[in-house]
Amino acid sequence: MGERTIVHLDLDSFFVSVERLQNDTLKGKPVIIGGFSDRSVVASCSYEARRFGIHSAMPVHMAKQLCGDAIFISGDMERYSKYSRLVTEIIAESAPVYEKASIDEHYLDITGIDRFFGSLKWTHELRQRIIKESGLPISFGLSVNKTVSKIATNESKPNGELHIPPGRVKPFLFPLSILKIPMIGPKSYQLLRSMGISTIRTLSLIPPEILMQVMGKNGLVIWKKANGIDPAPVMPYTEQKSIGTERTFDRDTNDMDKLRHVLIGMVEKIAFELRRKGKLTGCVTVKIRYANFDTHTLQKQLPYTTFDHILITTALGLFGRLYQRRMLIRLIGVRFSHLMGGSQQLDIFEDKPELTNLYQAMDHIRKRYGKQAVGRAAGNV
Repeated sequence: MGERTIVHLDLDSFFVSVERLQNDTLKGKPVIIGGFSDRSVVASCSYEARRFGIHSAMPVHMAKQLCGDAIFISGDMERYSKYSRLVTEIIAESAPVYEKASIDEHYLDITGIDRFFGSLKWTHELRQRIIKESGLPISFGLSVNKTVSKIATNESKPNGELHIPPGRVKPFLFPLSILKIPMIGPKSYQLLRSMGISTIRTLSLIPPEILMQVMGKNGLVIWKKANGIDPAPVMPYTEQKSIGTERTFDRDTNDMDKLRHVLIGMVEKIAFELRRKGKLTGCVTVKIRYANFDTHTLQKQLPYTTFDHILITTALGLFGRLYQRRMLIRLIGVRFSHLMGGSQQLDIFEDKPELTNLYQAMDHIRKRYGKQAVGRAAGNV
């Protein structure tokens, strides 16, 4: 693979920044987005709050102890999704290839753009356009692959820019803590620290065979990242990406209970697939085909989610609006589109941690015993 030019764009404290657009008195203050109950966790926090040691996924009761003056906001997923889409639209108009990695970050492959326009100048102007049109602060890293660009972005924050050309990759990476490598979490960090490894330079010098012995396949991937090697491509993002299912009935039906139950069951199954693949959906489409083969669809955009109860409510609402002719139905289908990477941590400010735990438990059972192992009674038709 030849030399690439990869950009990583990341909206700074995204949820907090959106809230500050609505209320500028929040600027300069410690702000925490999350549920109000002590059982909730922090979804996002401002840099002012981070100075107290607060971070995402921290229990709210602990955050309150660390910073009693913090301003707590429950969060508005619909508003955050709207601004996320706005930023994606701006990027889509300019970038030749882009990947929406999560609600607040994108990867761009601008390889070859130097032949027509300096890559740093191009990326700087794109960033300025995003700031101007969205009002949101955003940082970027520009380098040879996804890993180095993402690390560069994190080092440039808040609201900064950092270009790491090919000849500067290792001098940039080596002094940094191994925690800067994206896939190294608390467990991997503790394991590596027990081996006397604290910097990326030291990690890069460990024989990859040793890392594979103690960490499996991930050991080789981590070793490559420590040496500035990451062949992962920027996966072209399109709003047409979707996942769905349909069911054609043996006999045409207008049994409303049966139709609703079938729809619920389909939503459950593909929502599980979304979670299994680490995806979120921002649009639901319901399809019906009447006995005379007339086919109709209706869709609705919604805040990014994978929660069954939200998707089921949306799908049933669409079905109720769509089924107007009271004719027999031959086929019913549901499809989720506007997909992006991410986990249901986006809904942790819903103040219902037990709901997240329930989905995790159900998914664990499905993964172990099969997709049909557990589900709502209403969906078992």
